[in-house]
Amino acid sequence: MNMDIVLGLQWGDEGKGKFIDLISEDYDITARFNGGSNAGHSIERNGKKITLKMIPSGIFMKEVQNVIGTGTVLDPVSFKKEILNVKQFDETLQPEKNLIISKKAHFVLPTYKLLDVFMEESPAYTTIGTTKNGIAQAYSNKILRQNVRIGDMYSPDFKERVERILERDYQFLTDAGMELPSLESICEEFFDAVEFLKQFDCTETELFLNKALKNKQTVLAEGSQAALLDIDHGTYPYVTSSSTTASGACSGLGISPKKIGEIFGIAKAYCTRVGNGIFPTELFDELGDEIRIKGNEFGSNTGRPRRTGWLDLPALRYAVMINGVTQLVLTKADVLSGLKSVAVCTHYEWADGTIETNAGTLPENAQPIFKWLAGWEADFSVIKDASALPDALKDFLSFLETELEIPVGYLSTGPGREQILKMK
Repeated sequence: MNMDIVLGLQWGDEGKGKFIDLISEDYDITARFNGGSNAGHSIERNGKKITLKMIPSGIFMKEVQNVIGTGTVLDPVSFKKEILNVKQFDETLQPEKNLIISKKAHFVLPTYKLLDVFMEESPAYTTIGTTKNGIAQAYSNKILRQNVRIGDMYSPDFKERVERILERDYQFLTDAGMELPSLESICEEFFDAVEFLKQFDCTETELFLNKALKNKQTVLAEGSQAALLDIDHGTYPYVTSSSTTASGACSGLGISPKKIGEIFGIAKAYCTRVGNGIFPTELFDELGDEIRIKGNEFGSNTGRPRRTGWLDLPALRYAVMINGVTQLVLTKADVLSGLKSVAVCTHYEWADGTIETNAGTLPENAQPIFKWLAGWEADFSVIKDASALPDALKDFLSFLETELEIPVGYLSTGPGREQILKMK
């Protein structure tokens, strides 16, 4: 049995949470392989909306086992709040019974958030628009071999090791002139949350997942952020701090590439981005504002307004290529409904030639070249079958399939959980 993967193909916020929530009922296990509480997967159920940060999107399926994998970083304070929020959202849920956590995942310590704030506000560092959740600090200390892992919380010297790191960071920030909450309050909140965390099964999730696959159980790997935010392959330095690609699912969960099945890539019919960084097809006019408002393009985790722009096909080609995407899941086509025409950037032109694939390193004078396609108009709330889609939208989808050389497997027709069509 193979593991399927769901990941974003743009700069995040493509609608991964909704799609995972929809298909997770067809799997035995959903597993989160990267990132931390900087993610925000919005899900609508029974007319209510909730945003998941650390918890895999299969948590609402009581028969589905959920895994927070080794490639993630976990903030116990945020995790505790999220668990309590999920229980309040659905009082029938018992996450402690169907959620397990890798012993090898790394902690996000409370001073890491403060260090994020300091670096974002200090002129000595590059400002990249981080969510200030301490994620980069956790990953950097992981690489430096200076961090603590989830399994360490059972060690007798855990408290001493953590306090040493917190005191070091606190002294650095104090010397830098930053106003801080008391170190005592920071420590108390953190260690209380660690005690809360201990009610969950923290184990060798690599062994659990590989045994499940051997026993022919189905596994869905869930990525946070998106391909163009990958630490290696994204638009550096305005990226996240983890591997967001299909290969990252293998390393983040300890699964061999030989065991990968379908790779679902999620993309919007247009582009959005939060924070700084390259965005060649960005719209700065009233239409950009209109799309932002109609598409509710505000960060599910931060509330920040997202930058909007036309679909960047060269960037999408790149994301499809490096991930080996087998099916495209297209979202937000309904947001563009009512426009007489829609644009797609097909390639870039500059003095030395043409660029067909945008790997995030465009020359400064590269100009996006747009192809204009006929727009569509429809009441998507009543469309229950792909055959009922407007002809212009069908042409748009066919155009994408030809250019990307993969099928559009699913089409989202609205924000609701059931508003998605299976195309093939």
